[in-house]
Amino acid sequence: MKRRGSRLLTLALLAAGAALMLFPLWWMLVVSLETPSNAGAATVEVGAISAFPADPQWSNWTEAMRAVGTVEWQGFLDALANSILVTFLTVTATVFSCSLVGYALARVRFRGRGLLFAVMLGTMMLPPQVTMIPMFLVFRELGWVDTILPLVVPAFFGNAFFIFMFRQFMAQVPEALVEAARLDGCAHLGVWWRVMLPMCRPVIAITAVFTFIFVWNDFLGPLIYLHSEEKATLAIALNSFRNQYGGLEDVQYLMALSLITMIPCILLFLVAQRQFIEGLGSGAVKG
Repeated sequence: MKRRGSRLLTLALLAAGAALMLFPLWWMLVVSLETPSNAGAATVEVGAISAFPADPQWSNWTEAMRAVGTVEWQGFLDALANSILVTFLTVTATVFSCSLVGYALARVRFRGRGLLFAVMLGTMMLPPQVTMIPMFLVFRELGWVDTILPLVVPAFFGNAFFIFMFRQFMAQVPEALVEAARLDGCAHLGVWWRVMLPMCRPVIAITAVFTFIFVWNDFLGPLIYLHSEEKATLAIALNSFRNQYGGLEDVQYLMALSLITMIPCILLFLVAQRQFIEGLGSGAVKG
């Protein structure tokens, strides 16, 4: 009875926590389907709307997407394409560079490896605001302002946190597997590609999910480097939409567009959920 009672208490606490976390998402969904008068009242008092609209205005979603930019539908499609391109390139570059550097620090023996690893970890204590202005000056001298290059190229130089994760995971791989690959004629790149990467799928999932969510929702980077409207990402387009349609009479469009930008992040987490949780668990066990 005590065990059953503790289990029911745990389930109740988890259900309450899940409901608390999902409440903002539910509120955004309800407001996005309300009429202008009810949506404006909901921003003043949460209790002003019901659990679900009696007459859902699904057209609010299409109207919100059509209102982005100066040309009908074109502004939203351009922002969506830019976000997909920047996010895909950044995720691919981050996984490639971090796994390669992590393998070198875990399996390649060279002088100064420990010092280099310590210096890399030390860079994690530097806030990004410290390097923001110097990096902008460098990219301006290179003529990369108003292009996606400043948002993508730094990913090819790795991320200290993800490099640390790859290094720790690869250090736990049995040496017998590495030696077997070398006996089959694999050099370091072959061992990295054929042995390490297939075994690092949980770490790859964590790196991809975290990088995707950060880049997809990144506002400061595109705001600094992307000045043309046709090169804006969804985060910039959403902010411009908020400035243009920020009144209480248009809040349903703002909530609809915000939900649309959240859908890819939710879908990615659902697809990679198994690998993501497995990676977190293996990291907790192996340290």
